[in-house]
Amino acid sequence: MSASTKKKVIVRRFDREPVLGLVDPGTYLQAGGVEIMATKVTVSILPYSEVKAVCFVKDFEGPHQETEPKLFHARPKMEGLWVRMLFRDGELMDGLLPNKLLDLESLGFTVVPPNPNSNNQKIFVPRTALREFHILAVIGSPLHPRKTKPVPKTQLEMFE
Repeated sequence: MSASTKKKVIVRRFDREPVLGLVDPGTYLQAGGVEIMATKVTVSILPYSEVKAVCFVKDFEGPHQETEPKLFHARPKMEGLWVRMLFRDGELMDGLLPNKLLDLESLGFTVVPPNPNSNNQKIFVPRTALREFHILAVIGSPLHPRKTKPVPKTQLEMFE
């Protein structure tokens, strides 16, 4: 791993304990798997077939992804592609992808979870972990910019 900024992650795996550690956001996606420096200061590569999700977290001690909401209860307010993912083990999870398809990674998807103020800031889901992937809605289309409210005429100018 290079000497750049490291991010805290919790790697959820199928049928195994999660791995807590640090990753370099620019190079953690390797050809053979996810490169992680575990909290025991060992660098290892976890094969994509074992990885369910890489959760970028604020704190290792905060609530984990398993206890947080996985689906949006209403239409998201942020712009992007609202997606629903069905994992190989039958779990459903919603997320928001950026509305720029050139930003998509070839090995998986980095989504914003349903509660962006939670301990999980972003979640990377490998393609091999998914059985189905659906786009539910495009929110904030650039073809239809939001209309700004006009300034009321009764408003006094500050420096007239």
